Amino acid sequence: MKPSLCSTAPSSVINGEGVMRAAQSAASRIAPIWPLKTFVAVNPFVGLTKHGFLESAELMARAAGARMTMPRSFYLDALAKGELRLPDVAEALAATPQARGNFVDPQQLLRAAQQEQQQPIAVTPTIADLAAQHSGVDWPALVMERIALFAADYFDQGQATWNMVSYQIGLYAQWREIALIDRAPEVAGLRGFRSAVAALPETAEQLLLSASKQLAVPAAALDGYYHRLLMSIGGFAGHARYRQWQQQLYGRNDTALVELLAVRLAWDAVLAQVVPQLADQLPSWREALTAPLGEAQRRSLLIDVVLQTAFDTAWQRQLATQIQRPAPPPRLRAPKVMAAFCIDVRSERFRRALESVTPQVETIGFGGFFGVPIEYVPIGHRHGGAQCPVLLKPSHVVHETVRDAKHGEPARIAARRLVRRWASKAWHSFRLAAVSSFAYVETLGLVYAAKLLGNSFGLSRAAPHPAVVGLSRPVRRRLKPGIEPSQANGRHSGFALGDRVAMAETILRGMSLTTSFARLVVLVGHGATTVNNPHASGLDCGACGGHSGEANARVAVEILADPQVRAELRTRGIVIPEDTLFLAALHDTTTDEVHVFETDLVPDSHSAELAAFQHALALAGRVARAERMLQFEPCSRVRVDAKIVERSRDWSQVRPEWGLAGCAAFIAAPRERTAGLDLAGKSFLHSYDWRQDQDFATLHTIMTAPMIVASWISLQYYGSTVDNAVFGSGNKVLHNVVGTIGVLEGNGGDLRPGLPWQSLHDGERLVHQPLRLPVVIEAPTAAIEGVIAAHAGVRELVEGGWITLFAIDDHGALARRPARSSVWVSMSPALIDQAA
Repeated sequence: MKPSLCSTAPSSVINGEGVMRAAQSAASRIAPIWPLKTFVAVNPFVGLTKHGFLESAELMARAAGARMTMPRSFYLDALAKGELRLPDVAEALAATPQARGNFVDPQQLLRAAQQEQQQPIAVTPTIADLAAQHSGVDWPALVMERIALFAADYFDQGQATWNMVSYQIGLYAQWREIALIDRAPEVAGLRGFRSAVAALPETAEQLLLSASKQLAVPAAALDGYYHRLLMSIGGFAGHARYRQWQQQLYGRNDTALVELLAVRLAWDAVLAQVVPQLADQLPSWREALTAPLGEAQRRSLLIDVVLQTAFDTAWQRQLATQIQRPAPPPRLRAPKVMAAFCIDVRSERFRRALESVTPQVETIGFGGFFGVPIEYVPIGHRHGGAQCPVLLKPSHVVHETVRDAKHGEPARIAARRLVRRWASKAWHSFRLAAVSSFAYVETLGLVYAAKLLGNSFGLSRAAPHPAVVGLSRPVRRRLKPGIEPSQANGRHSGFALGDRVAMAETILRGMSLTTSFARLVVLVGHGATTVNNPHASGLDCGACGGHSGEANARVAVEILADPQVRAELRTRGIVIPEDTLFLAALHDTTTDEVHVFETDLVPDSHSAELAAFQHALALAGRVARAERMLQFEPCSRVRVDAKIVERSRDWSQVRPEWGLAGCAAFIAAPRERTAGLDLAGKSFLHSYDWRQDQDFATLHTIMTAPMIVASWISLQYYGSTVDNAVFGSGNKVLHNVVGTIGVLEGNGGDLRPGLPWQSLHDGERLVHQPLRLPVVIEAPTAAIEGVIAAHAGVRELVEGGWITLFAIDDHGALARRPARSSVWVSMSPALIDQAA
């Protein structure tokens, strides 16, 4: 008789508390994946940072067969080309204590790298893997298929026309109900599947305990085994982790991820019952769960990690060569315009272009949400999106309204938009319905021929942008954020005066802009224009939660323009001149066009500055487009502007822009430190003057928010580059949207996380180099150490080798903080010259 999974026989190895602790530990290792409408860059190793880079490489290899470094040939080629040098390898070896016991010097390590084969680390086997090995049937593929079909249905956010899920019960209970009537596994040869499911416990917690006992999983192997199970369905597990992440921001909990683990474990438990070949294999399987890493595999892993560290070091020396210099003297004249851009690497290129075409503009780098963490609700909507970094939750709700509105006009506009959106949705449903879709195509198909041609040649959009659906052009020109306190749809909206003052002070101190204001200060958010692009929001502002930065810039300007706010700021030591005018603008990173809002309200006294600024924006756009075009068509010298715009309208374009590909440094310093340097669109630039930073509060904010976000972006690009099969999303041409939560590569399988290959590679070469982020901060090292000591998350990134910290002193000299030491090492010019 087969043992029942409901058995409650006592076990000296496993108990309920230990099982749930292991389940939570495994769940915490899963990186969240945001849905497509708010797709943002996520560090794929976010749950592993406390383990350090080397240990995480082993954990991910065991859990997913993942590689966290490039193929060894990549580093050997860099060595042959002189991009990587012996001193870099020597420094990397010295920084990796685990490797120093295996290799006495860099030459020995390089000989081993050239002569020894890379040794793959064995993936922790699941019962499905074991069953496939001994039965010849691809049971892991069947498990993936059945769970994916269920999870796509369960997590669907409105794409599916029909849905089998009832949200009155939890994920595990819902799966169990459906599995009881699912004949597909038995058709595939899994006899007795439904009977085995019927015997499973009714709750996820009970299943985790009983199945783990039944399989006799060693207690020491629980979290590793559970991690392996979750990574076998890593895409859907990532979406469940996102749900949990969002709920935890508000002090709530979501159990979907642990319940999904229970579903995956249930499959292993059922397979152990109904596949007869497994009975004799389970003892050796349990031994494999706790087997230590072999010496050959360990040595191979150390070689690759040292080579990656050397590759990072080589780039860090090049960066240090550029920025280690005395700061240029300050301007003798105040600029006529100050333009604050997001720290996004795409802004670096445009800022440099803008400063090159006019000496009258000074640029500032600041997080693109401009210190305004809001939920922005468009007119005609009841809820909006979180316009802030995903590490934060919105502090206020802001409803969109209409400028110079007559009595009752906003309500009428909202009502009309609701009706138009409802009609559009009904028409869309009619076109996709099982029966009416055929009649629709046969009777009205030719009517759409003109639109089809227009879409194909970029003369029209395949679908209108969600921001303009249901609104006329005159109304769109009059939209504005409503910052005054009010009630809308039963929700508090806007800001009280005290909140506005506090937010204004945070914005200005965060930009180190507390004196010497220009007559015109422009806050430039950014967004991207693309069509037919599931990952479009990933090209928008990550600091704005995967939205355009327009709303944040306009809200910040409304606050800073408020006379009451300015009066209160004077009492706090920030005096904004009466003739300083704040404006909002939006930088389209796909076309490098900048649109300034509400220019019709600019007084005549500032019209000259505005006209000169807009002219400079146009010139800078041409310079930036010409530079970016070299990445797409190096030989192109004609029609650059037209070709860049065409890419933004082409619904067949797999790379309308390169996004943040190439991101390779984060620099927090006064603009004078980097002004005039060509950083090639590779650096996040945050303006920061520590001399204006009271108690280093701004430094604290920079290192715990923008720096963390930049590391997430860098590591997402890193992971997608080194192992796109695990951390990326494969071939963009094959993507299919599922449930609006993510994409499949092809017509089935798991959700794909991360970036498509087309966002990293141009077909001939890598556009993004796999580098861990160097962070350069112009501030006293003692102040930087204070932030590290106070925040575990920052400390884990630094000491685990996920980022490398550099400090600049008053004379422009650099010092580096080794990962495992708080003693800063001076970067002497002679040492840096080795990179040249």
